[in-house]
Amino acid sequence: LYCYFFFYCISYVCLLSLFFFFYVIFIYFFFSSRIFFFKQKTAYEIGVRLVGSEMCIRDRSKRVDKIFCAPGNAGIGQIAECVPITAMEFDKLAAFAKEQKIDLTIIGMDDPLVGGIVDAFEAAGLRVFGPRKNAAILEGSKAFSKDLMKKYNIPTAGYETFNSPEAALEYLKTAEYPTVLKADGLALGKGVLICNTREEAEAGVKTLMLDKQFGSAGDRIVIEEFMTGREVSVLSFVDGHTIKIMTSAQDHKRAKDGDKGLNTGGMGTFSPSPFYTPEVDEFCKKYIYQATVDAMKAEGREFKGIIFFGLMLTPKGPRVLEYNARFGDPETQVVLPRMKNDIIDVFEACIDGTLDKIDLEFEDNAAVCVVLASDGYPEKYEKGKLITGLEAFDNNPGYYCFHAGTKLTDEGFVTNGGRVLGITATGADLKTARANAYKATEWVSFENKYMRHDIGKAIDEA
Repeated sequence: LYCYFFFYCISYVCLLSLFFFFYVIFIYFFFSSRIFFFKQKTAYEIGVRLVGSEMCIRDRSKRVDKIFCAPGNAGIGQIAECVPITAMEFDKLAAFAKEQKIDLTIIGMDDPLVGGIVDAFEAAGLRVFGPRKNAAILEGSKAFSKDLMKKYNIPTAGYETFNSPEAALEYLKTAEYPTVLKADGLALGKGVLICNTREEAEAGVKTLMLDKQFGSAGDRIVIEEFMTGREVSVLSFVDGHTIKIMTSAQDHKRAKDGDKGLNTGGMGTFSPSPFYTPEVDEFCKKYIYQATVDAMKAEGREFKGIIFFGLMLTPKGPRVLEYNARFGDPETQVVLPRMKNDIIDVFEACIDGTLDKIDLEFEDNAAVCVVLASDGYPEKYEKGKLITGLEAFDNNPGYYCFHAGTKLTDEGFVTNGGRVLGITATGADLKTARANAYKATEWVSFENKYMRHDIGKAIDEA
């Protein structure tokens, strides 16, 4: 009897233990699968037109399972579902994000940022990456950014601001030349005129303020001291308090070889810049980067997102040429391919104010991008030219083809803009990366293909 009773007790305890064990296992997998589902099935909408930076973003995260892109183009259509909503239709974009249960929206374009799309999304209870309207003015107004730098002693060129063409023309009578004219507002990166003579400057005032070549962006202009030196671009992540610097890059703005021709949105770039030395980095961290974040905070314009610093390395030291409140192309196309971190982790740290916990890491290599443009860019050019050779990038690690001005037709991809493709390649060093990039440009053909042949020339001068 005692043996039976003892066996019964042992069996009962074992059954209870077994039940408890399976219960714990069930609870664990139930909740972990829900978290796993949330992590891996999160949809990220990039509410922007497509330029190369958005394709870089997709390539830099393993947490992204689904992307919607508004409005997108044929290039990003290969990896994302394009949504026929323009970047300035804030209500429609927010409604779409709610309908699709989007977890994170990344704003990549200047117009919606300056227009207040982040404010609209936050008001709708949506999670969004980018600066609010009152902070995006850092890019949206050249006059504001120059006044900010002057007030907080951030090194930049001397300048004057003008609201009327008459006052600007009067100032030019005694100005030193060369001088620089800048449209105050957004002008697709083309609202900067370098004028060597008074006649050129007067014509520039007419172009910006009277002829309205860039619309209302030229209602007010900044006339700025001409600076000489190496131009360097530095991208950064900002969470309102902390700033984390990415690797440096060097752009080529002029349309033609030898830095001749008109200014463009960028004809090519390389990273890192050999001219961005440890001494330059130390100076900029002390007097420019954190100073800018602190200045915006002091003005009640807390900045969360990307700050792009355009720098001129003058004989007197680094000076700020411009700010952008977003990723810039083609710089992004040589910076993000070298980044080790999962970019979504960094985005979320910026939103949550925990960027100080992120250790940004980059590969110890180099990257060069050569832009393939339509002949005649940035003025008049033809579209609709069939593009061939894109399949060459499919199985070539370290080589990237970023779409910009393309469209998909029944024939295939055709040109649909001035800057058509960004051809990027990595290498152990800058010279190797440059050789790889130019080799890759030969894989692609279209009828009016144009490119600069001296991208990275400065590498040889370092």
